[in-house]
Amino acid sequence: MRSINIAPATTELLDLLDVPSLLVRGDRIAYANPAALDLLGSHIKGQDVRLALRDPDALAILRASEGGHVRVSGLSVAGSVWGLTSNALSDGTRFVTLEDLSATESVARAHADFVANASHELRTPLATIIGYAETLSDTKAGGDAATRNRFLGIIKSEAARMQSLVEDLMSLSRIEAIKHDAPRTPVDLVALAKEAAGEVRHRTSVRIVTDLDSAVVAGDHGQLAQVLRNLVDNALKYGAPDGKVTITIDLTDSGWFSLCVKDEGDGIAPEHLPRLTERFYRADESRSRQVGGTGLGLSIVKHIVERHRGRFDITSRSGAGTTATVILPALSK
Repeated sequence: MRSINIAPATTELLDLLDVPSLLVRGDRIAYANPAALDLLGSHIKGQDVRLALRDPDALAILRASEGGHVRVSGLSVAGSVWGLTSNALSDGTRFVTLEDLSATESVARAHADFVANASHELRTPLATIIGYAETLSDTKAGGDAATRNRFLGIIKSEAARMQSLVEDLMSLSRIEAIKHDAPRTPVDLVALAKEAAGEVRHRTSVRIVTDLDSAVVAGDHGQLAQVLRNLVDNALKYGAPDGKVTITIDLTDSGWFSLCVKDEGDGIAPEHLPRLTERFYRADESRSRQVGGTGLGLSIVKHIVERHRGRFDITSRSGAGTTATVILPALSK
């Protein structure tokens, strides 16, 4: 393979660039900076650019006299997206840069999926409300008291479902808006657990297990209360009908506080566990709708815990219930 000479000043300049950059003369890669070698492999030095890139659109841009920009897929790993820009230099050499667009693409897809899912979740109860309201407007149906009351009950239930979804969407939006601002107010997890247990005492038996008088973290009281409320609510909805919900608070060996909410339900199949904190993901679609879940509760928990620089995990075993664990750093004295 013949050698291709490049001025040292040029190579030094390219080596300072963080983005993968190439100099292409004819069909040969005359020079590749370290970022390009990491991306495409060290073997591309002096290689035919058609073998290095293997993308028809990218090669077409390299052949075009005016250069240009094109999106290339799969250069690093399957599913990755790169922006390739080619510019012609005065001596005919092509200056080629590659920009990783994968993260941007992922965010865009996630946003599109979120909007589509939110629209679908709102459209379903709205269609029900409109349908029953139109039926009630019919003189015959509206004149029967039993039918009217049943339809009004359905409308009220679906309106409440929409209200819960809108509130969760707004809550998620507020949390994301301040996710980089670490909260600093002292919050006692033991006191918070007692508050949460008190709120639901009329519905079931919520037991608190801890040897600690207090467990103080730097936090946002409202958000941490929401975390506990969501976890207890999930445990009540998906646990055994007459089972207990246990809130356990411990101090870990690392000096962090561990808060666990455990139910006595049927458990969750292993394949669902990694996706439970995704927005609108439901392990049991029919049951979730039956008990009134919005599909956003665990996503809200995850975002709040991340804002508090903590960790969130869910473990479950078939027939042995589910445990949701929040681990937060203790407040520094």
